[in-house]
Amino acid sequence: MIRSMTGYGKGEAVTPAGRCMVELRAVNHRYGEVAVKMPRSFYAYEHEVRKRAGQRIKRGKVDLLVQWEEATGAAGVPPVNLAVAKGYHAAFLELAHELRLSPEIPLSLIVAQKNVVQETAGEEQSDLLPQLLQALAAALDGLDAMRLREGEALVRDLTARRQGVAQLVEQVAARAPQVVEEYHDKLQQRLVKLLDGAEVDQQRLMQEVALLADRCDVTEELVRLQSHFLQFDETLALDEPVGRKLDFLMQELNREVNTIGSKANDAAITALVVQMKAELEKMREQVQNIE
Repeated sequence: MIRSMTGYGKGEAVTPAGRCMVELRAVNHRYGEVAVKMPRSFYAYEHEVRKRAGQRIKRGKVDLLVQWEEATGAAGVPPVNLAVAKGYHAAFLELAHELRLSPEIPLSLIVAQKNVVQETAGEEQSDLLPQLLQALAAALDGLDAMRLREGEALVRDLTARRQGVAQLVEQVAARAPQVVEEYHDKLQQRLVKLLDGAEVDQQRLMQEVALLADRCDVTEELVRLQSHFLQFDETLALDEPVGRKLDFLMQELNREVNTIGSKANDAAITALVVQMKAELEKMREQVQNIE
């Protein structure tokens, strides 16, 4: 199934100690990238979280947010490292003495220093990995469901536009032989007029027409376009990330259409090429959203 690269998912798991919540926000990106933000006490789980997310998300930039809420009554007074606090106090006193400043050291300054007031938790939350992974799995399921819904909409739009481009290609294929015939008639009329009744060299005329036919021949481009259309449809039906392959096919489709435009010596075909290029550009923008 085709998946969009954009989406949102949220999951949570409740334990006697509190509630673990995981939020995922995904946007387009050329590669797969997961940015994780979590409480300090969950840092030990980051590698496992990244691995689980990477198994489900192959392409796109994902912001993964982990939040933890203590259960009511579960949070106690955070422990204070008295030795560290005394060390900071002594250091500040010495600094004040050296700088000839007031020796009064506010408590708020000491408390604000690193490791004076410790976070709860490392040991108490060492058993929360299962709950974290449960919340993560729920968030990934929600994200995947949204990406699938958007992917279905993208497939419908791309299929309709692809069919529209194919119809324009059929019009080019029908018009191309007429270009040579019309050129033959116009050239013959022009020569008759210029020669003022003299006999037209039919052999020379046919040589000129053949040269134009060779320059304007778009048969190979039309055949390759049909092949690319078939590959495009087959790729849309694959149950795997196909964004990069579709992007490559869009480049090939554009290349063939541009070649037809450069070869066409006809206003009608040029107008059809302009329409095709406009539709292909819209398709390319949509493909950029696919995982």
